[in-house]
Amino acid sequence: MNKILEGIRVLDFGRYIAGPFCATLLADLGADVIRIEKPTGGEDRYTVPINDEGEGAYYMQLGRNKRGITLNPASDEGKKVVRRLVETADVVIANLPFPALKKLGLDYETLVSIKPDIILTTGSAFGSTGPYSTKGGFDTVAQAMSGAMYLSGTPGEPAKSFVPYSDFGTASLSAFGTLAAILHRNKTGEGQIVEGSLLGTAMTFNNAALIEESVLSLGREGTATMGQYNAPTDTYKTKNGFVTVQVVGGGIFKRWAKLLGEPEWLNDERFSSDQLRGDNGQIIGKRMSQWCEEKTNEEVLIELAQAGIPCGEMLSPKELLNNEHVIKAGVFKFVEYPGLEKSTPIVEHPVRYSKTCVSDFKRAPTLGEHTEEVLKELGFEDEKILDLRNQGVI
Repeated sequence: MNKILEGIRVLDFGRYIAGPFCATLLADLGADVIRIEKPTGGEDRYTVPINDEGEGAYYMQLGRNKRGITLNPASDEGKKVVRRLVETADVVIANLPFPALKKLGLDYETLVSIKPDIILTTGSAFGSTGPYSTKGGFDTVAQAMSGAMYLSGTPGEPAKSFVPYSDFGTASLSAFGTLAAILHRNKTGEGQIVEGSLLGTAMTFNNAALIEESVLSLGREGTATMGQYNAPTDTYKTKNGFVTVQVVGGGIFKRWAKLLGEPEWLNDERFSSDQLRGDNGQIIGKRMSQWCEEKTNEEVLIELAQAGIPCGEMLSPKELLNNEHVIKAGVFKFVEYPGLEKSTPIVEHPVRYSKTCVSDFKRAPTLGEHTEEVLKELGFEDEKILDLRNQGVI
């Protein structure tokens, strides 16, 4: 079965997560993604190191289904190689600051002079407009500025998400935008720039809170894991662990009240809507805590599930790796990588399709693994490739 992006070539000049994961999603759908990194390896190859070479867990995830080459694109000879690559490409991904794009010849004006219908997918911390457009930044900066960190902690103690959702969210939205740009090109023959930003993503995810504050000026403050728009929504201690519960909607609250023996609360004005229950969450949460403390995780989950109340146990990473649902649902693809004694559990493509074919998982490439292969495809002879290697270009 043909893959939906078969025949599309993507050049991945991305760094860390926002650019590389965008390319990963396209690779999953069949695009020929060529990851380009400097001869000593990109910094993101060595983030969260797990082997003797210092190669990292993020790279194992984000490098899948790609071919990898090494190249110094800033050198004169490197720029010639970049030009040859661009001539064969449909999409260039480079989440680099705009001055860096210009320096490397990856700005849209330069790219379009080489390939008129090229698509440039780029991203930055703050976008290309506004007074912060030249500033750099990472995921945590976006979390902090979006208001999410303020609302995720408690007064005086902000809290960030351990998971870099601004990065992964920007990557996912950029992949969505790239697919839209490919459709546009198929209809019109035109390429374009697709631009994402970490702050834009974080603000999109937190937009409801921003709308509420603009309209009502409530000045909400963080309540840690306790929800503020409904209740009970929190993480509760049991005899042997923690469970999380989220009660949203009158029907689920009715079932919850009956299960906990509080049917009179169904006629209490304080609890007559989701928002009122959220406003009075301390009262509801205290009752839920009492109920959970008397039971084990297993007992809580069974009773809540039987009552049709959304719930789940709080798992450590080690516990999740051994969770029965995760194992039986086949969420992980186990991939071998040179130098690792154990296979790496990589979460499969995050969307399932009834018709569209997704690539079989291929491990992330070792440093420069496909350099000669790709250069030969571009027409470089063995002698020239050796010369480029001796010069430190590749």
